[in-house]
Amino acid sequence: MSWKEYKLDRRSFVAGALTGTSTVAGVSSLTSVVPPETNTASSRESERMNDDGTTDPAIIAHRGFAGVYPENTVGAVGRATWGDDAEMVEIDIVPTADGKVVVFHDSELSGRDGGERGPTDLDGYVWDHSWEELQETEVLQSGETIPRLEQVFDAIPDEAGVNIEFKNPGTTNVRFAEKLSAAELESQMEVWRPMAETALEIAADAENDVLVSSFHEAALAVVRDIDPDVPIGCLFWDSIETGLAITREYDCEAIHPPYNMIQGTPFFEDEYYLSGPFADVDLVEVAHEEGRTVNTWTIGTWYQAERLAEAGVDGLIADYPNLLWSAENTVDSDNDSDDTNDSDNDNGGDK
Repeated sequence: MSWKEYKLDRRSFVAGALTGTSTVAGVSSLTSVVPPETNTASSRESERMNDDGTTDPAIIAHRGFAGVYPENTVGAVGRATWGDDAEMVEIDIVPTADGKVVVFHDSELSGRDGGERGPTDLDGYVWDHSWEELQETEVLQSGETIPRLEQVFDAIPDEAGVNIEFKNPGTTNVRFAEKLSAAELESQMEVWRPMAETALEIAADAENDVLVSSFHEAALAVVRDIDPDVPIGCLFWDSIETGLAITREYDCEAIHPPYNMIQGTPFFEDEYYLSGPFADVDLVEVAHEEGRTVNTWTIGTWYQAERLAEAGVDGLIADYPNLLWSAENTVDSDNDSDDTNDSDNDNGGDK
């Protein structure tokens, strides 16, 4: 596996782009949407470069752009990278009863918080079922099934980064978004270790740059213990202080706060999962001073994307592609040959 250097040593894991035109295993139907002459690292990087020399945040496809595709599926990550040019894909992993690692967000297969439709029609926890049972399920009535981590890597071009969120190690006995005592940490690390070892072995066989993120201190600690060269990112929940303490303990390359934790935006301390008051800390400033990347979650509108870009975040973990807007960009008209109207017909458009 290549752990690419970006900015400072292992840091700032939002790099990655598309090159080549080979068929993706498992998503051959997606190849028709790939324009090979433009799907290159250099062209995508230049698209994020502004006239003043600054660079827009990278768009990270949350669960493979869950707002437009069936989340955490082979089809979703293929569309997000080959079709929508996502520089990085964010996916979630949990283990099966027989020790496989699958890409799935929830612990339960058929229930979801807030009364939302469950991801599948199979009952119980993911880890109560074998891989053979899980591959028979259908995700959100999409025709897609729950994939193994290997299948997802096969569906993503080598040049795109992969953010693997360690979601659950196969038990309800986990400590979430807490700074643990030494004894608690040691115990929890052993709970995470089997899945972590399997997932990192799979990732090591891929060519993609990989970032591991988690809300769980023990998950980050065990990754550092298994392979200190694997970049990690701390997911923040309800406390900036706790998130920074964990980040500094393991010298995380990235922090992943919710978008309402970013000062200098209209959303700071707004209601979103949890609301403030948060500590009076400018996370972007602090993280950049310490050489860390700031990737915010979960972005759903162009307005959120633009304000967060202005605040200086490095990555936008987004449910939708193409969220960054610029009124300075123009849409070419079919009537370009009409020189008398050229200056009057420039219209604002998406980046």
